[in-house]
Amino acid sequence: MTATVPLDRRAPRATTLRDEWRFFRGHVNPRIQATALAVTLTARLAVGDWGAGDAIVAAAMLAAQPFFEWTFHVYVLHYRPITVFGRTIDFELARKHREHHADPTDVALIFVPLRSMLIAMGVSTVVAFVALPTLQASLTALALGSALLLAYEWSHYLVHSRYRPKTRLFKAICRAHRLHHYKNEQYWFGVTNHTADRVLRTYPDAGDVPTSPTARDLGAR
Repeated sequence: MTATVPLDRRAPRATTLRDEWRFFRGHVNPRIQATALAVTLTARLAVGDWGAGDAIVAAAMLAAQPFFEWTFHVYVLHYRPITVFGRTIDFELARKHREHHADPTDVALIFVPLRSMLIAMGVSTVVAFVALPTLQASLTALALGSALLLAYEWSHYLVHSRYRPKTRLFKAICRAHRLHHYKNEQYWFGVTNHTADRVLRTYPDAGDVPTSPTARDLGAR
């Protein structure tokens, strides 16, 4: 069971990791995320004064990341529009994700919607400076958050590319994500890893779950 991204005139015709990276880094999202990482990391290095607070922030973020990814996927990306007093309540992230499920091979729909990404980055910046007690902790959180977002974007792109995974770990990630798209959208929510899926019991054996009739529209029709 495989899913490949058809190559357009911009995409690499080879399937090496280097060619996929070359195409990926040409997209606006990774450029913005890499710039955010460079700026926040440079600022953090310039401020200095490393301490236990940095380790605590980093450990907490890394521990929470799989569960944040799972929760965001389940409750935000798979949000179903509702109608209240004749008005449909929907938003870009969920709408674009439904389009991505409808056509997982569309390169443009693999990336996080730009407007939503910029808003999320802005909100995260405000939260980091308001919620954390020191400038050092805030900058550490923002640098690590930028790195995690870039890793998420790269992993998701690579899963849908023509690249054939070489490692056992990434083969498992690719297979699970494709099962999410083509077998049953109620399972396998991880993108960079499946720790939360295993803990929260959404990582079944593929043979134990039925093929979902709503895997392409997420039940929104």
